[in-house]
Amino acid sequence: MNSFPPFPQENARIGLLGVAFDENSSYKRGSVLAPQRIREAFFCDSANLWTEDETDLGADGLFADAGDIAPSAGEMPVAVEQAAGRFYEAGLKVIALGGDHSVTYPLVFAAATHHPELSILHFDAHPDLYDNFEDNPYSHASPFARIMEAGLVKRLVQVGIRTITGHQRQQAKRFGVEVLTMRNWRDVFDLQFDSPLYLTFDMDCLDPAFAPGISHREPGGLSTREALSVIQSLQVNIVGADIVELNPTQDPLNVTEMVAAKIFKEIAAKMLKYA
Repeated sequence: MNSFPPFPQENARIGLLGVAFDENSSYKRGSVLAPQRIREAFFCDSANLWTEDETDLGADGLFADAGDIAPSAGEMPVAVEQAAGRFYEAGLKVIALGGDHSVTYPLVFAAATHHPELSILHFDAHPDLYDNFEDNPYSHASPFARIMEAGLVKRLVQVGIRTITGHQRQQAKRFGVEVLTMRNWRDVFDLQFDSPLYLTFDMDCLDPAFAPGISHREPGGLSTREALSVIQSLQVNIVGADIVELNPTQDPLNVTEMVAAKIFKEIAAKMLKYA
């Protein structure tokens, strides 16, 4: 199998970090396996390394890979923030492969440290705005509550949402979160941002017909094509991104891994347009 060049890599433009962590999952475990599976799918001979806008992601020097880190729950926030921060300090953009969605909090912390006035575009079935889910304030159901209360970003836009609760609606109102639910899904095709963007992509934003390898299957989500179209329509400098909540144990045919690799390709292509 091919691999990305290791970090440090002179002249690289995007840093890649795997976060093999799922200890803050509230239901099924398995996303700890995702980073390596996404890498394998990216290099799988069933496809090639070109994106839909004809960017060659196999060109020399585009990526520098820090490999996978596998921290304990107590170590995770600091380990992830420091690993991502090293890329930002080197002037790179960052794509992280999770892992459950709790890894996004320290990833955004690192991005916001180096990119003030950051905005977030969040793809998900769930708002992940719980103040304290099941006595765990750092649950994968709570990262955006932590991000917003810390004032790390100026704007949070959520798309694909179709499970919002009363508590989370109150949280969205409290923090000024723009929640675009699937009942009005066409609104996502005209998103405009005026500051650097962090894109976080939870695989369960997709309908489980397109991505069955997830822990929380919520019907009625975006198609793969619709999600790609939103990413491709963005006219903004994406400085950081993550792809989270892929659970390979739930998809014996490996379909979801290929979808995640496709999402990775198109996010990388958009990043390179503004690099």
